[in-house]
Amino acid sequence: MWGLATVRDGALAVTLAVLGLVPTFGAIGVELSDLPHRPADALAGVLVLAQSLPLAARRRWPAACLALVGAAVAADELLAYPTTFASIGLYVAIYSAGAYVERGRRAVVAGAAAGYVTLAVALTVAGSPSRPVDLLAFFVVLTVVWLVGSAVRRWRADATERQVLAADAATARERARIARELHDVVTHHVTAMVVQADATQFLVPDGSDRAVDGLAAISSTGRRALTELRYLLGVLEATGEAHVAALAPTLGQVSDLVADARRAGQPVDLVDDGPHRTLPDAVELAAYRVVQEGLTNALRHAPGAPTTVDVRYAAAHVEVVVTTGSVPAGGGAPAAPDARLQSARSTAGCVAGGRGLVGLRERVRLLDGELDAGFLPDGRFRLRALVPTTPPGRTT
Repeated sequence: MWGLATVRDGALAVTLAVLGLVPTFGAIGVELSDLPHRPADALAGVLVLAQSLPLAARRRWPAACLALVGAAVAADELLAYPTTFASIGLYVAIYSAGAYVERGRRAVVAGAAAGYVTLAVALTVAGSPSRPVDLLAFFVVLTVVWLVGSAVRRWRADATERQVLAADAATARERARIARELHDVVTHHVTAMVVQADATQFLVPDGSDRAVDGLAAISSTGRRALTELRYLLGVLEATGEAHVAALAPTLGQVSDLVADARRAGQPVDLVDDGPHRTLPDAVELAAYRVVQEGLTNALRHAPGAPTTVDVRYAAAHVEVVVTTGSVPAGGGAPAAPDARLQSARSTAGCVAGGRGLVGLRERVRLLDGELDAGFLPDGRFRLRALVPTTPPGRTT
């Protein structure tokens, strides 16, 4: 877009320069001084170029373009060279300044007005027959040209704002549609899973404590999934912000994640150097997600391996470390899961697609935090996140 506009402006500048060197078009242009004309010479040609060629940069540097063209026109008038078509560039430069100057618009207006007043005084001293009313009328014309440029600038800004609002409205509609789909499909199935897990506990024969514990874990996990789904639905619909914030998981609920992992057969130790203090919602959620991802990966890739969750609070950040060892070779590991459980874990891994750490790293990065994951020299796998307690855009 900028390239095409630059080509057009360059063509305009060259056209004005060429026509400005043709005497036939001399009757069309700015004639302000009415002083007796002197013969055109090399300096007159330079001024013709100075009144036209700067227009090639009228969009990128509109204020500089106006200054150069205005100075060239003033010099041409004071030196009483013949009128040229290139002086039309003054109108184009003023319009461009009104349309494209973004910062310091008042300074540009003040500078242009001061320059014009200085030229009017200089012409009067030089003996110009132009009356003050004529000079004032020409100033009004230039002001109107500036205002036209300003009106076009405002129109473009309004059009851009309308496009942004339309895009936001389309995004909101799409988010609402996704929220409805999540509510109608995912919430329904998760609720059915919880109800069936609760009911099945009463059908398990006596003595099957492990099965009952497993079903209780499924029920607990499903209920937590429903809570987080309600949170996500609120985020998607962008309504009820206070309610949404209340549903967001926090670091205080990390113990629930650890308890669920233990019920699933994962030996997990929780080290929390508290006391836990109130942190921004985004920080709490990011730290919670780190623990959640670390425990999920441990259950998926190293079931039965000793795992440690370490949460450390500092003045400027929260550090979360999830470390998972290798699966014990002997009797330290729980009983090997049967083929159906192995298949379920494999399927869960396929569904996850390895995107968890990527999304988690992006979440932490948006808070100016750090996240690293990898194997330690002793063979353990460590997931570590350092999340600032003051996210970007907030002050303490």
